[in-house]
Amino acid sequence: MQRILFVAILLLSLMVCLTSPAWAGGVDDVNAGVTAFQEQNYDEAIRLYTKAIASDEFSQEQLSEAYVFRCLAWEMKGDYDKAIVDCTKAIEINPQYAEAYGSRGLAWHGKGDYDKAIADYTKAIKINPKYANVYYYRGDAWYDKGDYDKAIADYTKAIEIDPKYVIAYKNRGLAWDKKGDDVKAKADYAKAQELKD
Repeated sequence: MQRILFVAILLLSLMVCLTSPAWAGGVDDVNAGVTAFQEQNYDEAIRLYTKAIASDEFSQEQLSEAYVFRCLAWEMKGDYDKAIVDCTKAIEINPQYAEAYGSRGLAWHGKGDYDKAIADYTKAIKINPKYANVYYYRGDAWYDKGDYDKAIADYTKAIEIDPKYVIAYKNRGLAWDKKGDDVKAKADYAKAQELKD
């Protein structure tokens, strides 16, 4: 569920590019792909993004974004290898595209390769230090590796950037629990509940 929420947020942030008049004929396929994605019809989204990519109507930056759109759809299907290929292509086209590193990090994380996920999340943060979602996901990778101090540090950074980041409070509470600090864990759970209500 958390990954779906992140992907939905990422997809919405990427959609800003669709308002640009520079998107030519392939925009209809991208828009239709976004709609299919939102309806959880990932096969149709992939088909439409593939058609848009093949249209050869986009700038390099827009092409990179289209690859990330398709990467996210592959990821939602659980095909992390294809997601990694698409995000890698996006990075090759635009090496300063933080969302591509963040999305590829999610795919590595999904495969259980936490070190590669952390490396990609770290690269995304270097490009965009205000990327709260990536701090959160890097925190999850540290948590999954059992490094609760680093997880807490990343959840805290995500919260500093976005003080209403409910799931970051909840997961930081889980990390405090793992460290045996019930007081801090309860405070984070309470804050998460307060923000949720």
